[in-house]
Amino acid sequence: MVTVLHAAGTRPRSSVPQDSKDADAEPLPPGYRLIGGWGDGEPGPRQSPNFGPRRDGAQPDMVVIHYTAMKSAYAACDVLCDPASEVSAHYLIDETGHVTALVPEALRAWHAGAGRWGAVTDVNSHSIGIELANDGFSPFAASQMDALTDLLKGIRARWDIRPERVIGHSDMAPGRKIDPGPRFDWRRLALEGLAVWPDDGEAETGRFIPLMRAFGYTADVSDDLLLSAFRLRFRPHQSGPLDRRDAFMIMDLAKRFPVDVNAAWA
Repeated sequence: MVTVLHAAGTRPRSSVPQDSKDADAEPLPPGYRLIGGWGDGEPGPRQSPNFGPRRDGAQPDMVVIHYTAMKSAYAACDVLCDPASEVSAHYLIDETGHVTALVPEALRAWHAGAGRWGAVTDVNSHSIGIELANDGFSPFAASQMDALTDLLKGIRARWDIRPERVIGHSDMAPGRKIDPGPRFDWRRLALEGLAVWPDDGEAETGRFIPLMRAFGYTADVSDDLLLSAFRLRFRPHQSGPLDRRDAFMIMDLAKRFPVDVNAAWA
């Protein structure tokens, strides 16, 4: 029997207006979303077998956001629930905003792989992974972003995760991963207090790499890959060599949000 998991701000329903053809289905209050499947003839609630205990007593103090790079959320769910794939995530959000819980938050899903953020090298043991159904090139639908913000608010309430520790897969694995990609709206999350965004200005470029590491980009990759990862998130349309604006933005981030100093709320 499959266990249906409900995030904070959600509640189980026997019918949901956007899924059901029942015209009398009770509408959900604002901010409530179903943890379940997609619709008639498509899969209901799923649970991935690809998980285990968090190592060394770790609890979630990070969120890592991904995109699926698959043709549909249905196909992505099959992969995330296939024991042969050895991959999973805690949540999958489709383009319409439906959220499917695949692994309980207290357990270790297999979504991050090799990489590092600050002092954390076993990112899977320290994080909650969220997959967004997206091909990597298309804009993220408003309903999908709405569902993500609702979900993040619940996760933060349960685990006291600071906004600077909501990161992308590309942040912790520069050069190996590029998701959630240049179309993802990090600024919106920051405006809602669910991520961070730098102030703008100019500064000397000489301290760019030490400041990157102070903010959290500690993966063992080249300076060029670190700059690419930074721009992918904060300046996705910028190209060319490191400039004074890059330098100011990372200086501001490192000053306000030094990694691992306050990994959880005091």
